[in-house]
Amino acid sequence: MAKPLVLEQVTKQFGEKTAVNGISLQVEEGEIYGLLGGNGAGKTTTMRMVLGLIYPDAGRILYHGQEYSSELQHKMGYLPEERGLYPKVKVSDQIVYLARLKGMSAQEADKSLRYWLERFEVPDYYNKKIEELSKGNQQKMGFIAAVVHKPKVLILDEAFSGLDPVNVELLKETVKELRDGGTSILFSTHRMEHVEELCSNITILQRSNTVLQGNIQDIKKRYPREEVLLHTTGTVTGLEAIPGVVRVEHRERGYSIRISDVAAAQDILRRAMEESTVEHFEIKEPTLNQIFIKEVGDSHE
Repeated sequence: MAKPLVLEQVTKQFGEKTAVNGISLQVEEGEIYGLLGGNGAGKTTTMRMVLGLIYPDAGRILYHGQEYSSELQHKMGYLPEERGLYPKVKVSDQIVYLARLKGMSAQEADKSLRYWLERFEVPDYYNKKIEELSKGNQQKMGFIAAVVHKPKVLILDEAFSGLDPVNVELLKETVKELRDGGTSILFSTHRMEHVEELCSNITILQRSNTVLQGNIQDIKKRYPREEVLLHTTGTVTGLEAIPGVVRVEHRERGYSIRISDVAAAQDILRRAMEESTVEHFEIKEPTLNQIFIKEVGDSHE
């Protein structure tokens, strides 16, 4: 069966500048795929090509095995980083209209909109103008506009930026529900913890090139584990003297220990058990943020 979204060696140039240089990736049905990179890395250009707003100069993009066509647009949803709903138009007029452009009947669109307003616990926004809503709620309306027509492929660009923690959780749950319902989601963000929570596979771009790609767990296994967390009831002495220990930091409930060799972890545990009661011991895998900085440097803002 053809995959919902496949990019094969896709390249885009603007004059002399290469914005995207030979990116290949595939998004499975019911998958949230992470597209990462600093500013100017090529993420937005890639998303615009996927949406058919601009065309690749080389390579190809396939949707369920087919080349782009205007009919396919009906199956796609997009939440851009720059939110773009009209401030002086009512939520219902605007979102129903956008859904009809995507091939829905007015009745279907209205039903879907009402479902989403209920889902976000704001049914009374139906007759409100966008400008009457808070920034966070305007953003939720933008999200509804992106999904109201039940797209098969959804592009989310910085979907959670500017939202308070409660609304971030609400939107994350919704994105997971869409994934579980079979939607294929291309997800771009600067927030690595969201990627770790939502995505299984990622591509990291830097200056238009792919620098890292694959399954997050497999990627993490390729990087050394360099930190041990140790919580004990009492003080543990002499940790600095253990071979392979680089640095020991005192924390409120114990120690964070930097190691250059994972074998040091067992010696740390032995020493801790001799001198105190161990409440928590963990050899931490590197975070995606640490891996990103290693690969891309500090150009990550």
